[in-house]
Amino acid sequence: MRSEQEMRQLFVDFAQRDERIQLATLEGSRTNVNIAPDSFQDFDISYFVTDLESFKENDRWLDVFGNRLMMQKPEDMELFPPELGNWFSYIILFEDGNKLDLTLIPVNEVEAYWEQSDGLAKVLLDKAGLVQNEIRANDRQYWIRKPTAREYDDCCNEFWMVSTYVVKGLARKEILFASDHLHEIARPNLLRMMAWHIGAERGYDFSVGKNYKFIDRYLPAEDWESLLSTYDGKAYPNVWRSLFACYALFRKYSGSVAEKLGYRYPDYDVAITPYTENIYDQVSRTES
Repeated sequence: MRSEQEMRQLFVDFAQRDERIQLATLEGSRTNVNIAPDSFQDFDISYFVTDLESFKENDRWLDVFGNRLMMQKPEDMELFPPELGNWFSYIILFEDGNKLDLTLIPVNEVEAYWEQSDGLAKVLLDKAGLVQNEIRANDRQYWIRKPTAREYDDCCNEFWMVSTYVVKGLARKEILFASDHLHEIARPNLLRMMAWHIGAERGYDFSVGKNYKFIDRYLPAEDWESLLSTYDGKAYPNVWRSLFACYALFRKYSGSVAEKLGYRYPDYDVAITPYTENIYDQVSRTES
């Protein structure tokens, strides 16, 4: 596998040679000093170009970056509509394992790029002096943010209401329906609440990572194990156990956040938990 330095130099050298490219930037985790580097990090590169359409005429110009194992062009797909406006991107996995997420941006949209930036960006090459201010990458946008009282209540409301869809799916023997609501909506709100608890205890000047991937660093071991247990959804009894484990964790962490921030603990729990237990008992009796 080519090294990070080799890859960066490759992207800079290409930009330097091609007169259509006026500015090259690096984004994402490779600019974040709080993330330990590894070989699985993408190279998120943006080229600001004067003639974007000429790049789209064919893909041969990409050959200079290495032999491709697979490529995706999100803005050239029918099933998944484009989301980048005038921008055009390439996601490339190379045979040596390196991965490139390359975006071409019209040079007149530099200002819009920086306005939309999440802060994790650095300049690799600026041939036209398009960047006037010093750019220092930071992950501030991903720091835990203190919730308002309304946001706290909304999170509780969403968790407990969506959990009733999980219950309905389990009662109907619709495991995919139940699992989707548990995994895609209910648990993300549990994770959000756990992050708020961590922030209330430790401050709001750091991130627990994309998809909460570092949250285990801040949880008691037993709570981390309980959280992991909620990902077991291969059979109906497992999903029921996962749901009740989510209930217990959400109850603990939402109660803690309410206490620490002086917010009112809502009554959704006392309404929905008995409802769920009643349905569970009915289903259990039917199956026994």
